[in-house]
Amino acid sequence: MSGPTTGDAGGKSAMEIAVKVGEVIEARTEEFQAESATLHQPPPLGSLIWVREGEIDIYAVTGSAATGSREPGRQAVALGQDEEELPQAYPQLSKLLRTTFVGLVVGYQEKGELRHYLPPRPVRLHNFVYLCPSEEAQRFTRSLDFLSLLAAQRQDEALGACLRLVSHVHPNAEAFLVGAGRELVPLLAGDVGRLHALLRRLRP
Repeated sequence: MSGPTTGDAGGKSAMEIAVKVGEVIEARTEEFQAESATLHQPPPLGSLIWVREGEIDIYAVTGSAATGSREPGRQAVALGQDEEELPQAYPQLSKLLRTTFVGLVVGYQEKGELRHYLPPRPVRLHNFVYLCPSEEAQRFTRSLDFLSLLAAQRQDEALGACLRLVSHVHPNAEAFLVGAGRELVPLLAGDVGRLHALLRRLRP
């Protein structure tokens, strides 16, 4: 097992070319929390990300993100400086703050086979989180079975954002979104209001 299978023209693996966006600091089977590699710059809501866990690669969709103090129970205070002045006035600030984001697990890959349901175990703490390359995002989302996981967790904003983002890596973005909408109908048939609200989020 060598990670996601895409590569560039030079033959590099996805692990070699993937962009590192964070490090896992808390994990459950259905989700994990990661500290962003760059302060104030988590992966965009709905991004498809992945983490190596032993012999499997676990895929997730970026959920909510937050920035705050590194020290538990200590809240950041107003400093009265604009964005351009802060780094010079308070050079230590980046060491006192951190940005975190949630990864909503939507499937995994084992021995080259994609599975659009929860993995057998959560990711390990301190494993790195990578942004899926476009080709890998397209490969994973050819099947929309992962939508049931996000719908069950009521992560509608992340779900809608994910579909809008990955639609652009498919040959026909509009057709992809139409197909996704059809998949959502039976999943949310018991909540018509929620279904209609989510369908509206699929507009590019």
